[in-house]
Amino acid sequence: MSLTGKFLRVAASAVVAATGAAVLVSCATGTQRADDSAGESITFLEPNFFKTLYPPGAGYYPNGGVVNQITDRLLYQDPETLELSPWIATDMPKVNKDATVYEFDIRTDVTYSDGSKLTAQNVVNNFDLYGLGAKDRLLTVSEQINNYERGEVVDDDTVRFHFSAPSPGFLQATSSYNAGLLSDATLALDDEGFGPGSATKVVGSGPFVIESEEMGKELILKAREDYDWAPPAHPHQGRARLDSIRYALAAEQSVRSGAMVSGQADIARQIAAPEETHLKARGINIVSRGTNAMNNQLDFRFGHPLLQDKLVRQAIIHAVDRERILKILFSETYPLATSSVAKTALGYREQKDAYTFDPERSKELLDAAGWTLNADGLREKDGKVLELTVNLAGPQPRSREVITMVQQDLAAIGIKLHLNSGDNATQDADSKDIDKIQVRHSMVGRADLDAIKSLFSVDNRDTFLNKNPNGGLYDQKLEDMLASVVSEPDEDKRADLVGDVQDYVTEQAYVLPLFEEPQVYAVQPWLKGFTPEAIGRPSFYGAYIDHSATKQSREGEK
Repeated sequence: MSLTGKFLRVAASAVVAATGAAVLVSCATGTQRADDSAGESITFLEPNFFKTLYPPGAGYYPNGGVVNQITDRLLYQDPETLELSPWIATDMPKVNKDATVYEFDIRTDVTYSDGSKLTAQNVVNNFDLYGLGAKDRLLTVSEQINNYERGEVVDDDTVRFHFSAPSPGFLQATSSYNAGLLSDATLALDDEGFGPGSATKVVGSGPFVIESEEMGKELILKAREDYDWAPPAHPHQGRARLDSIRYALAAEQSVRSGAMVSGQADIARQIAAPEETHLKARGINIVSRGTNAMNNQLDFRFGHPLLQDKLVRQAIIHAVDRERILKILFSETYPLATSSVAKTALGYREQKDAYTFDPERSKELLDAAGWTLNADGLREKDGKVLELTVNLAGPQPRSREVITMVQQDLAAIGIKLHLNSGDNATQDADSKDIDKIQVRHSMVGRADLDAIKSLFSVDNRDTFLNKNPNGGLYDQKLEDMLASVVSEPDEDKRADLVGDVQDYVTEQAYVLPLFEEPQVYAVQPWLKGFTPEAIGRPSFYGAYIDHSATKQSREGEK
């Protein structure tokens, strides 16, 4: 029987009333590790299974949570300070004045888990794929690598990368799991080769290797015995301290909470805010990290006829009581957003008083725009009702509940908001059609100034669907501003440009930031050394089992 099946039984007996208050069958004050015979092995519960292990596609948290364990990068980003330092590169690179040429010296003692060597040519092969993509294999260009032209092998331990225009974000890009280094055999795979069912074919040089896969249910990652090339800045060196990690799918919050309370799992991701207090009361630690980039937000597709009028967009913004949403649905782990960019992110600029809750003002704005209330209490103009559709953002915390509360607020001013139905694949497909989705619930986690382009630009996620099907863009100025962000070699000027974009999308009423989205983990007291990386993906390299803590837990059960 799979672990998922076991966890379903555990959860049913252990936790969760429909009211959201934990009902625990045990009167004990702590949890007990279910099986100490497993040695230095842990079970990690994921609410979603991975979709692809192709690094540029690893932005989805279940993808990045695996890729982060099995790959190394040229540079390392400190999760606390966001400072960059060498990893596979032996030093920080040489960069020309306009940030169009980067030269790295690399280690020559690194091997992949299939025994092949990490060479200068192999590093170039990685970045040529990530920077240029491979359309014939359905492998996309990394949204983090801009203006890439080509890689060059200078000598056995030196590589050089050339860009057609300044690419100052490349330094940080080389530290991300989205640029995780892979063996040449893995680089030859197509899109399906990186997908579910093929996980063991994906070979990196990282501290763990994928040993087995039960498709759609679990992965087993095993420590590499010979791993000895961690970032010098990392507090742990050498082989990973854990022997193995079992990634198990546990889609329901009740299953994850129940397994944590019973001790059947060591760590679980995406813990709902109401569960935090209950798990803490059971002696389980809550670990969170902000995603250091684009906040959880609603993006308005201003090219759609119903949203072309700025007055309508402003009315929507001031109709939503964000503070009430956070108070009811979330915890202090989720700070109220004060811009489209998080306070902890590079380039943040506060948008003071831009998103205040003022429904009377919203009504006045709609009146001024010519939208009057009809007999059904809905806003109508020229025979058309003001009704919009928003996607359900499956990976984002409590998206359905958030949208439900937004629907209530908008209904109070006469706007009807529909929630798009369908699974994640349907949501992704429909979100590319402005006639199906006019309001996009989104966010981006990435600790770099380029993140704002990743979300807004037509060349990347294009959350606004800014391309006009009749040719050109609905807002060329916005796209030009985003291009400037990723082409300015001076970091201080880049930060100012990111601030200017925030000012612009606020002035144009293009976005409604909701909250600063964290990744929240429940972690057993015996699992030490676990820390999320810079944007919240799990990092297990330095984690270990504290057996004295497991003993204390057993004694607490007596």
